[in-house]
Amino acid sequence: MKARSILLVIFSLLFCLSLNAQPSFRGIAPTQAVIKNTVLRREAYESRINEVLAWYSGFNHKDDPTTASISIIAAKLARHEDLAYCDRSVISLMKEPGSGPFWMFPSAEIALLGQGQLSAEAQKSIRKGWKTQIQTRGDTENHWLMYYTSLYLMSELYPHEAGDTWYNGKSSDENLAESKEYIISWIGLVTSVGQGEYNPTHYIGEYAIPMLMLATYAKDSSMKQRGHMILDLLFADLAESSINGVLHAPNSRTDDKSVIEHWNSLSSFFTWLLYGNTPAPYGYASWGGMFAALASNYEVPDVIYRIAVDRSVTYLQKDLKRTRRRWRNSDVLMGRIYKTNYTTLDYAVGSYQGGLSDPIQTHVWDVTWAVPDPRDKHNTMFSVHPISSNADLQTYFTDPPDEMVQRVMFELKPSYDWEGKFLGGSRYEQVMQNLDTIIALYDIPADVRFGHINGFFSKDLADLTVDKSGWIFARGGNAYLAYRPLAPYTFNVISRLKPWLPGIVSDNWDKRLYSPYRKNGTILQVASSKEFKDFQAFKNAILALPLSYKLDPQPSVSFTSLRGNNLVFTYGKIGTVNGNEMDYSKWKLYESPYLNSESKSNVITITYGQLKRVLNFNTMSITDTSN
Repeated sequence: MKARSILLVIFSLLFCLSLNAQPSFRGIAPTQAVIKNTVLRREAYESRINEVLAWYSGFNHKDDPTTASISIIAAKLARHEDLAYCDRSVISLMKEPGSGPFWMFPSAEIALLGQGQLSAEAQKSIRKGWKTQIQTRGDTENHWLMYYTSLYLMSELYPHEAGDTWYNGKSSDENLAESKEYIISWIGLVTSVGQGEYNPTHYIGEYAIPMLMLATYAKDSSMKQRGHMILDLLFADLAESSINGVLHAPNSRTDDKSVIEHWNSLSSFFTWLLYGNTPAPYGYASWGGMFAALASNYEVPDVIYRIAVDRSVTYLQKDLKRTRRRWRNSDVLMGRIYKTNYTTLDYAVGSYQGGLSDPIQTHVWDVTWAVPDPRDKHNTMFSVHPISSNADLQTYFTDPPDEMVQRVMFELKPSYDWEGKFLGGSRYEQVMQNLDTIIALYDIPADVRFGHINGFFSKDLADLTVDKSGWIFARGGNAYLAYRPLAPYTFNVISRLKPWLPGIVSDNWDKRLYSPYRKNGTILQVASSKEFKDFQAFKNAILALPLSYKLDPQPSVSFTSLRGNNLVFTYGKIGTVNGNEMDYSKWKLYESPYLNSESKSNVITITYGQLKRVLNFNTMSITDTSN
């Protein structure tokens, strides 16, 4: 049922996207200049909101309302236009209500937007769907948040009604209490030990839209405040984890498209809409219209805007996150994720320590280089173990074990069992990062499906050179890259069409470094072109760096980085920097020049220069200072 509901929504949106132009995608690329005047910045923000709403509202199917999508209806209601059409469309759509969070939150948003606009008959059709159609929670963090936020707001909208008027047999008061309890507990978890679905490229919308709904419509002032504060935290995290508005690794969840073309995802819709520092993705990434319909009710504060747009300062960021919930085969409900980002004007290097965060859609590490216009650019480099494992899926999913792989591929994750994929985490990958150096080691047992390594080499790289030393050199934008595979490999051209299936190949397209060895590894060193006289000088500097490694009995590396740090890393052990073991026990919830929070404190401080915003989730208060 979940797959059916999602497919219906996506089909409806894609149908609409084919009917109209995409103005921001086709327009001039925005600059990364800071707009200091807050009035002008608000005007630019409202202009972008109106652009999205006008685009969606422009899909006029007045002769056939059954072709309307929820996003079209939301845009029209936000613009207070075509209300008779909205009535007919809602009534038509509600004849077959969906099941689960992906139906619940859009229908709840329409019900809330439609107050005073939709007819009694149209509102009644939505309410009937919440009575007659069984709604399931799903099994992921975003599902539960969408489920409970929608149920909370609908229970407020229809207060004190009996259990026989709701799909679950519980009264409005009971649903309200249960939903409130979950939302509060989830916020407490996120602000004490970290988010499970951290920095997702698409699923960010499944958090941002419900929280905007809560901040806009909650009648309980404390819940309204919670929604607003989580939006601040969510977008501050997005701001410092992006380069020129493009979200980079690590990502708890991404997909086959945006793992390669980082820009073309819902996360870029939010950086475009909120900060104006990257183009909007194709069709505003589908879900964008649902956020835009309420976006005038929220604006990022100045301190977060400055963090997002200003990339003049190099910074190191360390965050504490957690894995997806484990249902089987583990004594730990949610493992810890130690996330590192090193960001400069020209590139960003990001990773977590490896292992399983999410078995299907995790992106563990990469370097992403800055480009003036990211549209259709594949400005990234990384390697991955493309594992396919029924046992891993059993740990994180509750479906019948014999059907795991097939069900995952049916549920819109078709690349999972493909050996050429670039998506997913592996328990047999371990990663060490020190500033702009990555060491990734692999030790894959003989009985594990797919025992090779895929390295991603972009079509946008320049001066790709394979040196006799074993180093592979390339330029990406103003970044110099040195990639050292630790086992023999070949280069294969990647399919241009349907990246999760074999297909048509094209010259000068992306390449896959294929290394068919189970004991393996990758070293990646990045630097700015500004640091060297020329590209050859960079190569010479890399070739002069001390490096030794072995693959048996376990992969092990000793490497002195460009930054002068001696890095020693052995598979199965904690890495050392200049003889000192990396101490994960001291990892904070957030630690950087911009976001800081002690683990389990529930207090996050957001800083840019003299601007400071403190989000205190213990007292549910926001404090702004500008010393």
